[in-house]
Amino acid sequence: MTTSTDPQAAALAVMTGLTGPGGPFELAREEVLGAPMTVFKNRARSLGEVLAASVQHGERDYLVTADRRITFAQHAEQVASLARVLREEHGVRPGDRVGVLAANGPEWIVSFWATVSLGAIAVGYNSWWTPAEIAYGLEDTSPKVLVADAKRRALLPEDHGITVLGVEDDLPRLVARHPGERLSPVEVAEDAPAVVLYTSGTSGRPKGAVHSHRNLTSVIEFHRLNDALAVAFGDPTDPRDRRYLLCLPLFHIASLHNLAVPRLATGSTAVIHQGAFDVDRVLRLIEHERVTHWGAVPTMAYRLLQHGDLSGYDLSSLTAFSLSSAPSSPEFQDRLRRALPVAQRALVDSYGLTESCTALAVATAADLAEAPGTLGRPIATVELEIRDESNRALPEGAEGEICVRSPYNMLGYWNAPEATARSIDPDRWMHTGDIGTLEQGRVRLSARRSDLIIRGGENVYPAEVEGALAEHPGVRECIVVGRPHDELGQEVAAVVVTDPAQAVTETELAAFVGARLAYYKVPTSWRIASEPLPRNATGKVIRTRVEI
Repeated sequence: MTTSTDPQAAALAVMTGLTGPGGPFELAREEVLGAPMTVFKNRARSLGEVLAASVQHGERDYLVTADRRITFAQHAEQVASLARVLREEHGVRPGDRVGVLAANGPEWIVSFWATVSLGAIAVGYNSWWTPAEIAYGLEDTSPKVLVADAKRRALLPEDHGITVLGVEDDLPRLVARHPGERLSPVEVAEDAPAVVLYTSGTSGRPKGAVHSHRNLTSVIEFHRLNDALAVAFGDPTDPRDRRYLLCLPLFHIASLHNLAVPRLATGSTAVIHQGAFDVDRVLRLIEHERVTHWGAVPTMAYRLLQHGDLSGYDLSSLTAFSLSSAPSSPEFQDRLRRALPVAQRALVDSYGLTESCTALAVATAADLAEAPGTLGRPIATVELEIRDESNRALPEGAEGEICVRSPYNMLGYWNAPEATARSIDPDRWMHTGDIGTLEQGRVRLSARRSDLIIRGGENVYPAEVEGALAEHPGVRECIVVGRPHDELGQEVAAVVVTDPAQAVTETELAAFVGARLAYYKVPTSWRIASEPLPRNATGKVIRTRVEI
């Protein structure tokens, strides 16, 4: 540990020791897909290598549910057995796709590891999709085998022509078919595809983001570095003793790439909440399993606040609480700190995309205290620039598109070369489509470029107006969008879900926003609603389904 009294200098000294020459997380410059970038020098070169190393954790818990425990040793046997079945009975070879369309559970994770151990590509389909969306996904990625639970199996098109393995009946039998089978991962190129996860699809059709072995082994190193930093700053907990609550869908990077996958590498535990999000059941699971880390989307955190007094639950095991996947206002974060003890000392926010595999920037509790509303600083190996419409880097404080380059960035979109070219340029910089600024090295998000409202030539960022509305005590949630206007081009429209116990009028809300923002940002079209806004599985509002 450092003895410096300057927290920033202390952090820099520790980070330098860990990531500098000879450090366990040494950073180096290497060429990746034709472009130079910063990488973790000592990373694993494939997920198969990570899987093979996981047997060292033996009888420690890897996956835990309310009624099951699977150790690392048991997981390795199940993966080896299922991989042999996929290879010998279903002809799965490197590059083939194996889809998973199911609710969260150990079978999802075992299927993932069995697939990538064969050099095949695991495709995580959205378990909230409608039959039409499922048909689209299956046609798009053409899996050789599909693992599906009974509920989703009933939604498959009649003529799909795909071998389907049932979660409830086939998987328990197949993971035990070859007892004592040893892992034998196939050698693959580091930049070979490993996973396809679909974008949220809040507007238009979802696209399949293709993630490589390098992408995920780099994510693992990021998490291992975080563990090492915690230890360096005095956390006495053995990283293997940390227990992470998994309650976001596994077809999302928050649960698969940043929880299930790193836990296999670090020897820690994923505690899986199954079924719909239920505050009481989740908190009882945290109590019973002594969960230490919880990552939630703001929607879940909001329901936590609605639940009321939390003093009846023993949440003393929690040492970390993070928000991800959707924006949250400083006011909401303050409410969370008042209600949840762990949030008072350890609330973290972050910024990332499906395409980036993990967070691009992380705001620590100190960052949020010093600069409310920030999304923090770029994480290790991430190069981040704010660029103008001519693709030129802008100085600090200037607003433009957030562009990033790192070994986490996806390979591209499945079967969509034009969309890939729009997103990733020849130098492997990913253009996020998000508008933001850099302030003292920290990222601040203004809006999605596609959500930008241009009213009479003035730019209006929905996130800013939504943040102002969220401060009103009678507002539960809201969304701001552009609406066509003959004279102005667009006008600012808002849908506001209010607290039934507190009557709120459009006039009151307009005055409230007008006292905080310029006149042209104040909505001129309103709809007061009582039903929650439509959201997808990762907590983002589905703007195309919002009735204005």
